[in-house]
Amino acid sequence: LKKRVVDLELKPKFAMSLVAGLTAAETEHLVIDVTAIETKGRRTERLTKEGWELAEQQPVKGKQLLRFAREDLYPVPTILDEMGLSYDEKLLSFKSRITKQFPEKFAEWIKAMPENIELDIDLRLRSILADPVTAAVRFEVVGQDIDWFDLRIVIDVQGVNLSKAQIRQLVAARGGYVRMDDGSWMRLEIKLDADQREAVTRLGLDPFDLSGETHRMHALQLADPKAAEVFDPKAWERIKNRASDIQIEVNPDVPSALNATLRPYQIDGFKFLAYLSVNNFGGILADDMGLGKTIQSLTYLLWLFEEHEKSGGVKKPALVVCPKSVLDVWYSEAGKFAPNLRVKILKNRDDIDVNHIQNNIDILVLNYAQLRVCGEELNEIKWLTTILDEGQQIKNPDSKAAKCARELDSQNRLVLTGTPIENRLLDMWSLMAFAMPGVLGSRAYFKKRFDKRKDPLSQTRLASRLRPFLLRRTKLQVAQDLPPRTEEEVYSKMEGIQLELYKAELKRIQKALLGLDSDEAVKKNSFAILQGLMRLRQICCHPGLIDPKYLKEESAKMESLFYLLDQLHEEGHKVLVFSQFVSMLDLIKARLELEARPFHYLTGQTKDRKGEIERFQTTKDPSVFMLSLKAGGAGLNLTSASYVILYDPWWNPAVENQAIDRTHRIGQKNKVIAYRLLTRDTVEEKIRILQHQKTQLVT
Repeated sequence: LKKRVVDLELKPKFAMSLVAGLTAAETEHLVIDVTAIETKGRRTERLTKEGWELAEQQPVKGKQLLRFAREDLYPVPTILDEMGLSYDEKLLSFKSRITKQFPEKFAEWIKAMPENIELDIDLRLRSILADPVTAAVRFEVVGQDIDWFDLRIVIDVQGVNLSKAQIRQLVAARGGYVRMDDGSWMRLEIKLDADQREAVTRLGLDPFDLSGETHRMHALQLADPKAAEVFDPKAWERIKNRASDIQIEVNPDVPSALNATLRPYQIDGFKFLAYLSVNNFGGILADDMGLGKTIQSLTYLLWLFEEHEKSGGVKKPALVVCPKSVLDVWYSEAGKFAPNLRVKILKNRDDIDVNHIQNNIDILVLNYAQLRVCGEELNEIKWLTTILDEGQQIKNPDSKAAKCARELDSQNRLVLTGTPIENRLLDMWSLMAFAMPGVLGSRAYFKKRFDKRKDPLSQTRLASRLRPFLLRRTKLQVAQDLPPRTEEEVYSKMEGIQLELYKAELKRIQKALLGLDSDEAVKKNSFAILQGLMRLRQICCHPGLIDPKYLKEESAKMESLFYLLDQLHEEGHKVLVFSQFVSMLDLIKARLELEARPFHYLTGQTKDRKGEIERFQTTKDPSVFMLSLKAGGAGLNLTSASYVILYDPWWNPAVENQAIDRTHRIGQKNKVIAYRLLTRDTVEEKIRILQHQKTQLVT
């Protein structure tokens, strides 16, 4: 019996073809006829929904007993499932719908196919497995306007004849498959060596962009040495010659009129601003919050006025636009670091006297609301420079503020912001449309290439385009240049009900003091006097502290606080907020709760003091820790925070220093920045003077 047994093998075979739908509504399908064939054709089986069925078998010779090995057939159903194939009773074959993702999936499926399966693939399907068509990239200069060059990307396809429309389709697919007119598929591989790929990326261009639209770029954006790899020699020579005329290295001396000593990175920032001006560029200083963008700008302004005067130019003022809460900061910083400059804060629209501003003001400071309202009057003045502080305020290019800023007649333009991009890349386009119009193309051009495309390289290309016009340093990058601790004063100015209450209380105290005719009388009434001073300080914090009926009234200082908190939260920082008034902390807490912001809270009434501290120290997310000056001012280690805000000044500077030292201590890895919130023209300024006097006395 054994001698009669003949062992034979069944080998699977897939015959693949494309079948069009019978109606317009039906889609095209991949159809596979699955069979198993004995190597010499003596037996054929067909796979159906029910399993393997005999299709054909040759007559057996003599008394032979045929035994077929079926091991190679067992994996076949699983392999078909991987391609999403299902059995069709009409076709007596397996089929799968042709989708947009089909070519990639089919190619991977075939690649993983076991070698023992015989494949019979029709020509159209075989095109998916073919090597991609290759193309070379070059950049043509098709126009030039002084510092600007118009570029077009040209792709030379090699080895096949294709129309421009077909090439455009292949390029748009970015290496993916494209269905051709004859039903086949094709891929395009753009040949770029490592140097060429780096050159294209550094230029901020996309080799897959074959829209036919030109790319207008500045000579400095193109003057990367690597760019020679992708330009023809003549075009590269033109670009190189124009770029060499631009003063990239600008090394001005720090103006002697500056009443400050700049740190090294601040000197570099000033030189960057001077470089922008010398070359008639606009730009963005995007340093992290707290690195001194204001003092760098004031240094630049002093230098700019000096240079303009040397050139014999007609006198022009500078315009600074900033949030309302920062108006007093500019006024104060200018008075401290550049006392020779005449600075005016615009109060209202009627204050805009063109001749007076042109001849008697060096820096006019106003807020963004005033920019929107006074745009027409501001356009009548020729500005030496315009500085937009917290420039992200014009991130919406359709906003009235952004439009008014773009319309200003300004010789130089500068944006200051620690967060140039808040929500989307279009934020950056809006900032540059003010600072350096055209450098990022039209809005439609930008959105097409940067804002909407889900391309991991789009931000890299955008950074390359911006490199000559934007400077950004983080605190970590310049940490060695930062002092162990930085303190800044943030001023606000009262208005409305808050100001009226303050004036009324001040008048009451003054009247009471005038009635005291001796030192003895003053001593007897010292408690009442101190109570009056306390009320003045409370009004500076919030009018609701002296009477609950004023809780809904606005506090200038509280707005300054939340403006700061917004910025610090955006940058991912943890913050300590100190106040001697627990009732003030309660108001801040209520607003934080209303805005659903994370916070921690510690006063003399806090029972789980240790737990509250540990929760703040261990959380990684940005949050606010509110502490009363008395309960949290000493004995705590809060090194997970690097920012401290002193909401109200205290008579003794040592107490405030202790509060700052809760985070400025061993274990702190980041530089500490402390902000003192002060109200202009109030008792708080007197307290600050007293603090300086006490500090000098101790020294």
